[in-house]
Amino acid sequence: MPSSRLCAEAEVAELVTSFYARVRDDAVLGPIFERHIADWNLRMPKMIAFWSAALCGSKNYRGNPMVVHRALPDLTHSMFERFHESASVLENRAMTERAGELSQRIAQSLWYGYQLQREPDRIPASLPRRVEPS
Repeated sequence: MPSSRLCAEAEVAELVTSFYARVRDDAVLGPIFERHIADWNLRMPKMIAFWSAALCGSKNYRGNPMVVHRALPDLTHSMFERFHESASVLENRAMTERAGELSQRIAQSLWYGYQLQREPDRIPASLPRRVEPS
């Protein structure tokens, strides 16, 4: 459940900024994002607003990430796994853990939606559950 007690906006911004810096540096994911995001300075506030809504319960996000992801060509199971594995770790351990849980669910949901868009008569495959180190 989103909670304003879990994190501050600045922490969410740090989490999202560092996460997408790693994604952009990734040999597989980086080129995909660079092809589809023309201006990171314009896109980053929307990504931060999404995660702020998911983690802190803010009401700043407007959009539909499923529609955006379904429109992308040639995404694969391994790309969604790779994206999820780029998770950030911050000093706020509770927020980091919650972000990891949410990113797993979001990645799974986007992967299901992506598959159903392309093959509506086929049962979508699941992403493997990521086990966090203790």
